[in-house]
Formats: sequence, C-alpha cells, structure tokens
Amino acid sequence: MLLGQATDCPPNDICEDGRSKTIGGDIDWMNSRAVITLLAILAAIAVLCVLRMAASVFAPVAGALFIIGLVWPLQQSLQRALPKLLALAVVVAVIVCVFIALASISAWGFGRIGRSVVSDAARFQLLYGDLVQWLDGHGIVIAGVWADYFNFSSLLRVLQGATARLNTMISFWIVVVVYVLLGLLDTEAVARNIRKALSEEKADAIIGGALQTAAKLRRYMAVRTIMSLATGTLVWVLSALFGLRFAAEWGVIAFTLNYIPFMGPFVATLLPSAYALAQFGSPEAAILIFAGLNIIQFVIGSYIEPRVAGYALAMSPFLVLFSVFSWSFVWGAFGAFIGVPITIAILTFCARFSSTRWVAEILGAPGEPDGRLR
Repeated sequence: MLLGQATDCPPNDICEDGRSKTIGGDIDWMNSRAVITLLAILAAIAVLCVLRMAASVFAPVAGALFIIGLVWPLQQSLQRALPKLLALAVVVAVIVCVFIALASISAWGFGRIGRSVVSDAARFQLLYGDLVQWLDGHGIVIAGVWADYFNFSSLLRVLQGATARLNTMISFWIVVVVYVLLGLLDTEAVARNIRKALSEEKADAIIGGALQTAAKLRRYMAVRTIMSLATGTLVWVLSALFGLRFAAEWGVIAFTLNYIPFMGPFVATLLPSAYALAQFGSPEAAILIFAGLNIIQFVIGSYIEPRVAGYALAMSPFLVLFSVFSWSFVWGAFGAFIGVPITIAILTFCARFSSTRWVAEILGAPGEPDGRLR
C-alpha cells in the first residue's frame, strides 16, 4: 500500500481487490513478540538466580542426570543378563571406582606440586618480589596492589580453603551418587508415566529428546576424555624435554583441567609456565614452555577435537564460552564443568519443538527431522 493512499476497507480486513490492511495486526504481533521475549529473558534470569541460591539442591540433581545419561546403556545391557538390582549395584560400583580413580590421580598431581610450592615458598616470594619491582619500574602501579594479596600468607589461606572445599566436594559427590542410584531405578517408570500423561506426539518428543541428549553427552565425554589424554601426554612429553620438574604431574593436571573448556586449558598452560620461571629463573625459558603448551592446546582444542566430535556437537564458540562462565557463576567449578553439557541438552530439546527450533539453529545445534512437534 502506498503512503497516503486512501482505503475504505477496515483495519485487519481483506479489501475487495484482495489487498489486506494488517498494519494494526502487525504492530500487535510485534508488541506481543517483544513482551514474550522480555518475559522469557526475565524468567531465565530468575531461574539462574534460584539455581544459584539453591545450588546445594539443584547442582547434585544436574550432576546425577548427567551421569545417568552416561551410564544408562550400561545399565540396560546388564539388565538383560542380571537382575535389575544386581545390575544397578554393578553400575554404581563402576561409577564409584571411576570417581576414586580420577580423584586419586588429580590429588596426586596437585598435591605433589602444591607441596613443592609450599616448601619453596620463600624462593617463589623472592621471584614474585622481583617481578613486582620490574612492573613498578615500567609504570604498572597495580603491581603494588597485587603484592598485598599474592604473597605467602595468601597462599596458605588458599590452601586452607582448598582443604575445606575438598570436604564439601566429597559430600557433594556422595549426594550425587545417591541421586544416581534412585534415578536409575525410576528411569523406566518415569518414561511410562510421561507416555500416560501426555499425548503420543509430545511424549515421543520429550523421551526422544532425552535419549538424543544422552547420546550426545556420551559422545561429548568420550571425545573430551580422548582429547584430554592426548593433551596430558603431550604436556608430559614437552615438560620432560625441557627438563621441567614434575613432568608427569603437569600432564595429569592438564588431563584433569582439560575437561573444563577454555578456562581449564588456560590454567593448565599458565601454571607450568609460572613454575618454569621459578625453576629456571629465565623468562625466555618460561615463554618458550608457555608457547609450546599453547600450541598443544590450540592444535588439539581448535583443530583435532572439532573434527573428531563432528557436526552432532557443533555449537557456537561464543555459546561455549558463555556457558562456561555463566554456569561457573551459578555453581562454581562444578558449573564450569557441566555448563557445556547443560547447553547441549537445552539446544537438543529446543531443536525438537517448532516454537524454539530457531534458537538451536542460530546457536549452532543441528536440527533433527524426526520426533519434532509440528
């Protein structure tokens, strides 16, 4: 319709010549869409605030659901040959053994390096004082502020806090294991209840989304574990070639931290580089080790891992980084670890419903042709 053209047909009705005057309807639709978007943003913020305040309640549930998705195929396979309770006992025993193994090697790596740092604290403090003086000499006055916090006393406080967090972490994982035990018992019953309570189409979408999410999480963890092993091995080899002390421990730390995208690899390269500066007393050696470690992280994390993971786990790098930082704000270190799996689950379910499919398509999750609500 031309600007200023007169029309005798009422708003939002079809004129005799077939023209449609829908300006008012378009405005109403845009306003309603804007209101819905605003309400959705506010609801998401409210949910994150609740999850943060009730972290002790919801974080173990999220961890349990994540583990159930990983071990459910094992539970199903064992149930074909063993009674359900016996199969459940085997699965829980496997989970506990994996936890103990990962915790043991992590404690071994961090513990040996931590004891070394404490025993050489005076030397590290001296080196740090030299660094502070060098920064002050180059006009970086914030170095004085750092010196008030990064000293031997603050290091002891950090170690004491780490001990307290270790006790809390043990209690957290005990609760998670209990949730996993109860969840594996009720998984099939919950699926039956969903089919009874909802229409066949909606039930297929929800149950199919859960199965698809679990399959993606298993692939994500398999790829992450393989890449972490490769990263840890290469870090170990590089540290040994340069003569860096605790080469095997640095490899274990790199393996452990690589499960946390972006933040973990950065810390895994920064810590041995700082230790190299203290051991060799040469900035050139520390920079060389830092460069070598970053090359390892870049090649594996940015080139090999995306090709091994495939398109099924494709996500926007911005979304991955945002997930790590946002969920670490909500649930701390555990949130940084589980942030990407939660995002994978959200995008998988978004892709199965027509009203939210655009979210999955924009943020990089692939759409699945089957099992969607039309």
